[in-house]
Amino acid sequence: MHSTPRFLQGVFAFEGKGLDQPGPLSPALSWTVPGGATAQAVYFRGGNASAELICVVLVRDGTPMRYFPVGAKGDVHVPLRVLEDLPGGTTVELWLAAPAGLTGETIVDLGLVEI
Repeated sequence: MHSTPRFLQGVFAFEGKGLDQPGPLSPALSWTVPGGATAQAVYFRGGNASAELICVVLVRDGTPMRYFPVGAKGDVHVPLRVLEDLPGGTTVELWLAAPAGLTGETIVDLGLVEI
């Protein structure tokens, strides 16, 4: 079986709209599984340079799938251990929720494998 690693990653500035109002962080943090393939999320790593808690949200086809809280000036590493298959045509995105008006930067790294 052939597999290809895929990554959604980078450093991104943000301005919070409220912890209850997640939204897209960057167009660069969106990937669609090619038709005929299957993908699986393998891990999430994130860092938060701001002075308050933020939450990175893994979104599947516009619906939140997993929430990753990242503490103030902190980081998180979550092994996902192949939780579920993402069939061809599925769009995966990373969104962000942060307290209203909070500005800062976050570092995110979502590792996936395409099969």
